Amino acid sequence: MTAPLPLHACHIALPESRELDLFADMLIKRGAQVLRCPLVSIHDAPDQTPVRQWLQEFIATPPDDLVLLTGEGLRRLLAAAERVDESLRDSFIAALGKVRTITRGPKPGAALRKIGLKPDLLADEPTTAGVIATLNREDLGGRQVAVQLYGTDPNHTLIDFLHKAGARVRTVAPYVYADDVEDVQVSALIQRLQAGELNAMAFTSATQVRRLFQIARRQPEGEQGLRKALAALCVAAVGPVVADELSAREVQVNLMPTSSFFMKPLVRELVKAFNPSAVDD
Repeated sequence: MTAPLPLHACHIALPESRELDLFADMLIKRGAQVLRCPLVSIHDAPDQTPVRQWLQEFIATPPDDLVLLTGEGLRRLLAAAERVDESLRDSFIAALGKVRTITRGPKPGAALRKIGLKPDLLADEPTTAGVIATLNREDLGGRQVAVQLYGTDPNHTLIDFLHKAGARVRTVAPYVYADDVEDVQVSALIQRLQAGELNAMAFTSATQVRRLFQIARRQPEGEQGLRKALAALCVAAVGPVVADELSAREVQVNLMPTSSFFMKPLVRELVKAFNPSAVDD
């Protein structure tokens, strides 16, 4: 008799966007029943003019340092350059090789490696505070520091720190988060959570958490009803940034990868939680 798959009969909600299908397939392969709910979409910044200008300035006069907060940001910058001209993308990559890069977490580092580069400094932890702690050990006086922001968040905490440290700062916001999924889909997810139909929910971005609670506020049971529903199941976070966002909303995080904050390690943690005796590949 064939042994059941490690996540057999486990119902898991996935509020993912860009890599939803990849994540879902990894769980389905292990026997899980997956409820997809793409809470947040990511789009290029609607006004590309500032992005192109930033790229051209970066190439013409490369900064001393570049802070990459997300892998998505670097991918969007490369795509923006390529839409102008293939040679602009090549020039941008060449300029990247001349600057010191500081990455907030593993994803921007992975994006750099895809173009043959690697980060020079890794943040102490994959948070803004981690970036600041790392840069606080450096002499930034008079240095020009480029910062790739995430979404439309101006990240005043980081930018204020850089200014106070004597750096000259140039920021770019290459993408935006768009809450363009129908509210009714998110409401249906919340109802299923409250009905106890799910065993786990796996979060892969802080934006997903904020969006879910935004919709919950419009429901009869409000945010407290969502907290109660989440407390009754296994809440998984891909990394500390997501975990902190959940904790700030009084949601207990039951599992998280210990060091490598990607989807596959998160899947392994889910397997260990629901089937401790299983060996995951």
